[in-house]
Amino acid sequence: MKHNLITSIILSSTIFTCSNISAQTTKQDQLSDINLVEAGRYQSNIFDQSAAEIVTFDKLTQQTFVVNAQSGKIDVLDSNNIDAPTLANKLNIKADIKQHLNEEAGAANSIDVYNGLLAVAIEAKNKTESGWVAFYDTSDLRFISAHYVGALPDMLTFTPNGKQLVIALEGEPSIGNYAIDPEGEIAILDIHWQDKKLSTKVTRLGFTDFNQGGSRHNQLPKDLLLNGYQASVAEDIEPEYIAINSDSSQAYVALQENNAIAVVDLKTKKIDRIMSLGFKDHLAKGNEIDGNDKDKQALLKNEALLGMYQPDTIATVQINNVDYLLTANEGDDRSDWVSELSQAECEQGHFYYHLEDNNCADDIKLKEALSSKTYSPKSMSATLDLSHFKEGGSQQSTVNRIKFSHSLTAKHGDLDGDGKIDRLLTFGGRSFSIWDIKNSKMIFDSGSDFERITAEKYGKDFNQTHNKLKGEDRSAKKGPEPEALTTGVINGKTYAFIGLERMGGIMVYDISEPSQAQFVQYLNSRDMSVNPKDNKQKNADGVKTYQVDAGDLGPEGFKFVSAKDSPSGTPILIVGNEVSGTTRFYRINTSVK
Repeated sequence: MKHNLITSIILSSTIFTCSNISAQTTKQDQLSDINLVEAGRYQSNIFDQSAAEIVTFDKLTQQTFVVNAQSGKIDVLDSNNIDAPTLANKLNIKADIKQHLNEEAGAANSIDVYNGLLAVAIEAKNKTESGWVAFYDTSDLRFISAHYVGALPDMLTFTPNGKQLVIALEGEPSIGNYAIDPEGEIAILDIHWQDKKLSTKVTRLGFTDFNQGGSRHNQLPKDLLLNGYQASVAEDIEPEYIAINSDSSQAYVALQENNAIAVVDLKTKKIDRIMSLGFKDHLAKGNEIDGNDKDKQALLKNEALLGMYQPDTIATVQINNVDYLLTANEGDDRSDWVSELSQAECEQGHFYYHLEDNNCADDIKLKEALSSKTYSPKSMSATLDLSHFKEGGSQQSTVNRIKFSHSLTAKHGDLDGDGKIDRLLTFGGRSFSIWDIKNSKMIFDSGSDFERITAEKYGKDFNQTHNKLKGEDRSAKKGPEPEALTTGVINGKTYAFIGLERMGGIMVYDISEPSQAQFVQYLNSRDMSVNPKDNKQKNADGVKTYQVDAGDLGPEGFKFVSAKDSPSGTPILIVGNEVSGTTRFYRINTSVK
């Protein structure tokens, strides 16, 4: 095992030029029978305040509902003409919670609609307290009811049959010191919606049986990622996103920080199992990575890294009667939650104390970990033996600017048990993956595609972040950071649409043969001649407003609408861009080969 992982192909490296990627891209485009084309766009005029985060579409009223997250409101867009969507109304969820429950609400996080019933997830003002699901009638936008569901309802979705609503209760800890750490949960609401009347029944599923000493603790996968500070398993698990299979029998719940999927039986309302996603081998051919944000070139090479997939958005498809799960492998760390811990507390949790910044963190650059000025733990048990990565070591060529998880590398980075770290655990997979969920097996991963393709288009200006103009700003972190994801069936073929949160734009793949998924198109409306950072002006409420238009930035939420439900008569994709505060409509053109 050590030979395969450590000495295999780390010395191979490739600079991907425009010419060799262009040839591949052109060939793929010629094989494609769909093409995304920009249609209309609604601009909130709010910059970098999550003003257009998650979107959903109501086919009954031809309205698009957009989460204006921090405001606690939902923008309602008239989408009858996708070339000119307009703001028709706003739902003030915060005000409705105050009026009807006399409670203070925080940010709105998620929305979904089924048969004219709109559901909104909204967190409490203090997000460690119980939040709500609020319901509205899309025909007249009247408030129907709101129900407590648990701490930090982060995402919700109706089952395809409309009989249940499933909510991911993330239960994030309080920022800085884990003073309060709610348990992560999954809520299932049985829904009866008929003749404009709604009745619900809630069931909450927790993970306490998986705690140390619990009846199901021995069912946990051995490589499940657990690194919450003094957290039980139930506190450590943080449900992020939900996808439902086509017959409404199972829910798949992304446990992002834990790099796992919880499989839930919606009939018995029980957690069937937890499936760990494992690690991405960046020494393997096709999994090259650019981890250097200072070399002013797009240089993808094999590195001694294990990528933690840690998906955000997930989706399901059924092809040839087999259920597949798709994951957008964004990655996430827990540094925000531990920053105020003392050095002793920090090292007790196997995090590290940054000596120059005087704060606790988990994400650390290899360069810093090799410097005694920033990294000198007092506890030997919390010290990583990085001798393989120092000059003269077997992994000395590893890019020294890459960020990795200190605590999880300590747990999983020593592959042969000799006490020395062989591989660094980095955040995200910089890819999307397809999983045979029944057999808990990955059958496809896009490898280094996203970085290769964006490098072809932008050269050394690739791996941008979303709110300023700085080439390679994200190379040492999570790269293009795939986050948004949805699927759609067009002319009998199944497609995946993946949004790159940082670099921006949409990747399109034909996944009709899941194990042989094919790249189709990359489309990005971002204007690389404009620096979004120039949006400095604020309105009377202190909200950043748009002064320059750099295009659509920070795709966060996708909604595919089939031709039969679409106002244009063609399939469309609706995209919420949280940084630019814009909602973009794409017409999906089809052609006959």
